[in-house]
Amino acid sequence: MSRERPTAEHLVRRVTDVLPVLRRHADWADEHRRLHDETVEALADAGVFRLRTPERFGGHAAPTRTLVDVAAEIARADGAAAWTASVYWIPTWMAGQFPDAVQDEVFATPDVRICGTLSPGGMAAPVEGGIVVNGKWGFISGAHHAHWQEIIAILVGPDSEPYPVAALVPMSELRIVDDWHTSGLRGSGSVSTVAQDVFVPAERVLPLGALLEGPRPTRANSGPGIWAPPLLPVASASSVGTTLGLARAALDTFLDRLPGRKITYTGYEAQADAPRTHLQVAHAAERIDQAGFHAARLADLVDRKAAEAEPWKLDERVRARADMGAVVRAAKDVADTLGGASGGSSIYTHVPIGRILRDVTAVTLHALMNPDTNAELYGRVLCGLEPDTPYV
Repeated sequence: MSRERPTAEHLVRRVTDVLPVLRRHADWADEHRRLHDETVEALADAGVFRLRTPERFGGHAAPTRTLVDVAAEIARADGAAAWTASVYWIPTWMAGQFPDAVQDEVFATPDVRICGTLSPGGMAAPVEGGIVVNGKWGFISGAHHAHWQEIIAILVGPDSEPYPVAALVPMSELRIVDDWHTSGLRGSGSVSTVAQDVFVPAERVLPLGALLEGPRPTRANSGPGIWAPPLLPVASASSVGTTLGLARAALDTFLDRLPGRKITYTGYEAQADAPRTHLQVAHAAERIDQAGFHAARLADLVDRKAAEAEPWKLDERVRARADMGAVVRAAKDVADTLGGASGGSSIYTHVPIGRILRDVTAVTLHALMNPDTNAELYGRVLCGLEPDTPYV
């Protein structure tokens, strides 16, 4: 199907139009530990779940720079909604690496939502026609509203060493365990899922190593384009928009509350008059600019190499992860600075800065987002050593 691809500006504008819905339900999502149905519907109406869907299925096949801009805009209203959308984008991209017949099945659902993980949580055994999987996967953001899950399991066969595989499984064949009792990103509903003797046809199974290495274009998705890069740079660029948007939301929230606030037990009748406040706001604004630089550099690298179908160098792969970590580190610095400057009233649950700080902290602790982990990997390779992980 040939049609004009919407511009990034158009897609961001559509998201901006639904921000009031997201803001209205952000506290509900935080309390109930999942996104509100109306939030999901609003994101679907804005086209958010079609950003990584192939164009032949009515999707936008958007570049990663667009994902950064859209996620950052969503996070202005609700970090958990932005995080969930960005998590959906990664397995949706992975689904585009599967055989065309599998894509026909998965993308037959309009605005299909695919949750998943990159961490092995189950064991798989070969059987005639496919594999049988048993296992449990944690931190599955958006599982409540997903149609499919991309799972990672260790395949143990009689004729080869065990190795990890990625598989696509309908959510109807998995059991959700409601164990998402957390301090941050509560609205993402990142519960655990369980498979018990689930059969997966062979065509819906790929070696994880093939996805990590990339590219693995199918007949319909061949040539330069968004499916050409390896998985980790794609996942990194898909994720940073949420933290960038949360940093911007922290500054917006702080400045919105600033008029009329004083600094209790001091001589400042207006917090805005205090030099300390000026330094805090300037520091936060500068760190947001730094986060924006790293997010843009990461996304532009992925998009340029995708468009030109260039092979990836090792230093580019690890720098992609380092850029992701730099965005997260800067966002945490912004949230800490402005959260600390927001006073005692900010601990009330209806004040957004508290939720923003908790959400940013949760992102910082994510194994693949952690700034120190990513910086260490980057420094290790700069020092002439090989990576100590296949996740590059």
